[in-house]
Amino acid sequence: MAKSSIKIRAKVTGDVAKVKCLISHPMETGLRKDKKTGKLIPAHFIQEVNCEHDGKNVMNAQWNGTISKNPFLSFEFTGAKPGDSIKISWVDNTGKSDSTEAKMK
Repeated sequence: MAKSSIKIRAKVTGDVAKVKCLISHPMETGLRKDKKTGKLIPAHFIQEVNCEHDGKNVMNAQWNGTISKNPFLSFEFTGAKPGDSIKISWVDNTGKSDSTEAKMK
């Protein structure tokens, strides 16, 4: 199985979960030129990020080319317990995608 492009840390305090994610992705805007050729580098960025907690969607983000390379995402939601499952997934403008799951601590 290939290594995931997403690293997750999720910690529960009370019933509030704090989720932190680091996503490895080039996030090209399509406006930058290649220094060697002078041609534009094609756009390649994450368009949508989703988070599911035990199968229920708790966060959805619509992104564009303005997000930086290797984006960091942090958010909180309520109703979580230690040991619960959390899944993060993304889809980019070229149709590529990735997802990973982790357990709440």
